[in-house]
Amino acid sequence: MITISDGLSIKDDEIQITAIRAQGAGGQNVNKVSSAVHLRFDIRTSSLPEAIKRQIIRCRDRRITKNGVLVIKAREHRTFEKNRAAALLRLVHLIRSTSVPVKKRRPTRPTRGSVKRRMDSKSRRAKLKVRRRKINL
Repeated sequence: MITISDGLSIKDDEIQITAIRAQGAGGQNVNKVSSAVHLRFDIRTSSLPEAIKRQIIRCRDRRITKNGVLVIKAREHRTFEKNRAAALLRLVHLIRSTSVPVKKRRPTRPTRGSVKRRMDSKSRRAKLKVRRRKINL
């Protein structure tokens, strides 16, 4: 059981973890040991609340497939255990970040003083440019 926050958790059987061979530098160890991790989490069939499922799918992360499966690849560490922990941490971070309610924007208007200052600076700049022009005699 992976705990995300108070009252929100994911069962271990909802997450599929596969060991694969890592890419890049590492010499012989990379070629013979499957230490990288592919974590697959099906959002639509998970036990998360429907509101959080919708928010995760709506966040348009490139790691989410069209079928609603989240695929996280972890290969920055040399051991399978560390890569597994890193992948699970990324999953928890993604769910936590999307479960926070989005603050609704309140439309505001600039104050009269800020509009006056902006217009004054624009007119000052225009006068400066006029003074730089060639003089026609």
